[in-house]
Amino acid sequence: MDAKFEFLCRMGDSTLILGHRISEWCGKAPVLEEDIALPNIALDLIGQTQMWLAYAAEVEGAGHTADDLAMRRDVWDFRNLLLVERPNGDFAQTMTRQFLFDAWHLPMLQALTTSSDKRIAEIAAKAVKEATYHYEKSSEMVVALGDGTEESHARMQSALDLLWPFAGEAFVSDTVDHEMAATSVAPTPETLWDDYEASVKDILSRATLTLPKARFAHKGGKSGTMHSEHLGHLLTQMQWLQRAYPDARW
Repeated sequence: MDAKFEFLCRMGDSTLILGHRISEWCGKAPVLEEDIALPNIALDLIGQTQMWLAYAAEVEGAGHTADDLAMRRDVWDFRNLLLVERPNGDFAQTMTRQFLFDAWHLPMLQALTTSSDKRIAEIAAKAVKEATYHYEKSSEMVVALGDGTEESHARMQSALDLLWPFAGEAFVSDTVDHEMAATSVAPTPETLWDDYEASVKDILSRATLTLPKARFAHKGGKSGTMHSEHLGHLLTQMQWLQRAYPDARW
């Protein structure tokens, strides 16, 4: 499989799956402000997905569209980070997952704005504006909840302990990453780690939360070799209309 196609799917699949996950909060968020903010973030991410997967379809050259890649691939064909397919859980888990993703997503997009691939650079330049807001929003929520009540603090710490082992996958390189770096299309993932760790520690310190000491990282999502059962359930909900009425036009 073409390395650039794989890379584009990794970017687009992660925003697609996280966008769908966040959309599940629509009408259910704990306060009105978040009930408005979360669907808007979801729409941002799905809009970015459209750009990534449209380009992926062009690179693939098989006559597919962005919609085909989003709605007609099975679990084993997805290349999203394992972090984003984790269930929403409570609001603490949702915001912790969002923050851990945003803290990686923003510097990745910033790096991609100087990509040797002009199309990727243009997509990143558009997406980075939204990602900046996403990071600011999730950081503020992590601090507010972590340094809030005894209950909110306990829930945030539990969420961090649960989700931290899924954050490291984004920084593990493989042959696709090395090929992208060799042609200056994208940075080598591990080069983003130091800044990521520093920004995460800064926010967690302000939130009075303790970063788990374990360095173990679940992986297999972005390579497609290992996904959780959660992704299958998510795709069943997300794709059912397109699967039930293939080639339908509205």
